[in-house]
Amino acid sequence: MMNKDETTLRRVDIVVYPEFKSFEAIGPMTVFTYANKHLQAMGKPPGYALRIVASRPGPVISDTLMSLEATHGLSETDLAHSVLLVGAHEIERIVQEQQELVDWVRRVALKVDRFAALCSGAFFLAAAGLLHNRRSTTHWRMADTLARKYPTTRVDVDSIFIQEGQLWTSAGVSASVDLALAFVEADHGHELALQVARDLVIFLKRPGGQSQFSANLTSQMTQSSDMRAVQQWVLDNLEHKISVASMAEQAVVSLRHFRRIFTREVGMSPMEFVERARIDKARRLLSESELPLKSVAFRCGFATPDQMRLGFRKFLGISPKEHRERFLGNRQVPG
Repeated sequence: MMNKDETTLRRVDIVVYPEFKSFEAIGPMTVFTYANKHLQAMGKPPGYALRIVASRPGPVISDTLMSLEATHGLSETDLAHSVLLVGAHEIERIVQEQQELVDWVRRVALKVDRFAALCSGAFFLAAAGLLHNRRSTTHWRMADTLARKYPTTRVDVDSIFIQEGQLWTSAGVSASVDLALAFVEADHGHELALQVARDLVIFLKRPGGQSQFSANLTSQMTQSSDMRAVQQWVLDNLEHKISVASMAEQAVVSLRHFRRIFTREVGMSPMEFVERARIDKARRLLSESELPLKSVAFRCGFATPDQMRLGFRKFLGISPKEHRERFLGNRQVPG
């Protein structure tokens, strides 16, 4: 006998408006479409019915050359199970121009089972007064603006996505895929979400609490070429012992000066960067290989597997084993 999740058809409305970010609509749509294909391949009914919704039906131009055809207008009675409201680049201007959409969000967001504002779409929830005293996230580049413009919103820039009751917010563009996968996992289980992630050749299905930032990305964003060179040296030598003194030596500056410059340029202390870089490398090895945890720890420069576990708990909120299972499933791997 099929359980409730396998027989429930959930309608998902993806809400767009002129200049919306096309990837934030296409990414989640692809996740739900692939989930349907897998369910049907297993002899089960589709789990999702997708619609494109806008202020009124018709073509809606995105931030790219692509338009999407909205088949339905905004409604306060014909509500979906899940609503995904996409973001845009010039979101402050667009929120002002889309007052009808803001008003609709205010009236319906708490009436649906899941209302997700993707990336800068969080500004619509905030403008509707629904993020008052609630945690939220958005693209890291817009986080300060969101916090300044809506000071009662508790912005957590270090999360991929956040759930507060029926309301969900997500980080930068690709996080919309992570959130859609989280919906599939909640509706149909881990294995189906994992199959979809593999189909889409997604490197990692990230848990919501994982940081938006990686050591590699942080290095690319650093302004100072000298500090970028030190960061690259760290990334190339993670299996060895690395100290702040050895990093300062690479930069050919005094230890005190190095600490000050690195923290200012990178936004974190030298040893925090090293720790994050070790975690990043361990994540890749755990996702791509079946190496024992002890081997992964040593290859990443952790003194012991326990030290690696503490790092994972600190930065990702999960254990290395749990992280591996998110990508490799329940396959038996040496501990």
